[in-house]
Amino acid sequence: MKKEAYFATVEELARNGLEAIPPQMISGKHLIYSSPATLAFNSPGAEGFGVKRAGLAVPDSIMLIVAPGCCGRNTSLISSMPEYNDRFFYLMMDETDIVTGRHLKKIPKAVKEICDCCEKKPSVVMICITCVDALLGTDMERVCRKAEEKVDIPVRPCYMYALTREGRKPPMVHVRQSLYSLLEPQKKKGNVVNLLGFFSPLVDDCELYELLHQAGVKTVHEISRCRDYEEYQTMSQANFNLVLHPEARFAAEDFHDRLKIPFIELRRLYQMDKIENQYRALGQVLGVDFDQEKYKAEALEAVEQFREACPDAVFAVGECMNGDPFELGLALVRYGFKVPEIYGTITAENFVYIRNLAKLSPNTRVFSNMEPTMLYYDPVSSGVNITIGKDAGYYHQDQPNAVWNQDRQPYGYAGVRRLFETLTATVKGEKE
Repeated sequence: MKKEAYFATVEELARNGLEAIPPQMISGKHLIYSSPATLAFNSPGAEGFGVKRAGLAVPDSIMLIVAPGCCGRNTSLISSMPEYNDRFFYLMMDETDIVTGRHLKKIPKAVKEICDCCEKKPSVVMICITCVDALLGTDMERVCRKAEEKVDIPVRPCYMYALTREGRKPPMVHVRQSLYSLLEPQKKKGNVVNLLGFFSPLVDDCELYELLHQAGVKTVHEISRCRDYEEYQTMSQANFNLVLHPEARFAAEDFHDRLKIPFIELRRLYQMDKIENQYRALGQVLGVDFDQEKYKAEALEAVEQFREACPDAVFAVGECMNGDPFELGLALVRYGFKVPEIYGTITAENFVYIRNLAKLSPNTRVFSNMEPTMLYYDPVSSGVNITIGKDAGYYHQDQPNAVWNQDRQPYGYAGVRRLFETLTATVKGEKE
């Protein structure tokens, strides 16, 4: 193995095209390097909102984890959080259970025992299974139906399959579908909208709420803000859905097919002109001319304050943060900053940003966090003096780092403003 980290420039990637991505940047084509930079996010059971925590987004739900100890161990960190106390349960399994598949017969009984011991009857039981059952070809839908017969409440699967991470329906896509599959048809209300995409709310000062109110929307539903199961069910009254993350697209299509609720897809962006265009397009659909100037001005001011605090900023942008690393890297370049390094997973969704980056910053290097040669990554020649994302912070430990991975989701102009306020505070904190 060559003792230097593999990278490709955005110019090389753009020239070769999406169909010729180097195998070093496709995790299914090589061994996975689980460095400290990736342990936090390269598993579907990751910290933050991996499958396990995401599966409990429905109010009053509980989860039974059906997995070998090595797959279930990281749940202990999540279950120690107060809001998840007494919501995780484990099925006791041994090797014989797994080899023979007899653990599947234990699941309905375990679900009944759990429900009987709960002080409050759960709204739904989520069954979280891992790659073991993927390899066994387990029909978990059938197992869930058997469990439902014993407890008379919904039982749904959520798949923590790392094997399907790059497939048509990755774990985080499927879990979103499971969460909304419980909704029952109700009469539609013209002034209700659902925000789909995240497992926690947008930041409270996000302008999207106010803009929707300008359009006559009175109620904005987010699954994470529903106080109980009854309020969660009112999401089926929405007149339309706003999809804020591509992984919620399948769930939105289910909404449309099953509940006859149409959807509009928006993106989380850090390029302000693109945010403005996106809101303008949304306004045209809703028949409203949104007043965006105040929010845009606040975001621009935050960018300029950071520029004053750190005029020579040279960024390394990671993927373990609230944003797409290529879109954010492009935004930073367009704001006039240098971005010599990006750590990210290339997809069809973000390749357009790589093409645009190639025109403005052709020598920006792209690294794959999980590629084994990252063992030899050397930060010395990069010139980076500030980083965004936990992974980027790992590679440049002597530089100021904005982790930018909070639960409350940044979005729109508020997201841009908050990011640059965080960067400014980070730089000033280091200087002090």
